[in-house]
Amino acid sequence: MAKNTILVIDDEVDFIDAVKMRLEPSGYDVIAAYNGQDGVEKARRELPKVILLDLVMPKMNGLEALSQLKADLRTSFIPVIMITAQSDTDYLLDAGKLGATEYIIKPINMENLLDLIKKYA
Repeated sequence: MAKNTILVIDDEVDFIDAVKMRLEPSGYDVIAAYNGQDGVEKARRELPKVILLDLVMPKMNGLEALSQLKADLRTSFIPVIMITAQSDTDYLLDAGKLGATEYIIKPINMENLLDLIKKYA
């Protein structure tokens, strides 16, 4: 397992860039995946300390990716923080039932995100 690796699974390039700019100076290595399918594969390969997972993405949405991550013994223990612009509580309840550790709603305060990552990494 990579010591301070954070996997960000999100289809918004600008968001991933912003997360990298905030986390890398704080000592985290940030790996990016731009869809759920790629994110699950990278999680299995890299075994990051924390996964930031967007809810709405192409190829495989966040709930499907979360389900696969939690069903796999290699990745089931990794804390997953769901990230969404959705305010629909049904999605968030579903994410909680599938094993999400936390959730945050976009737009995100990067200092709050850093504090949350420190809690689990």
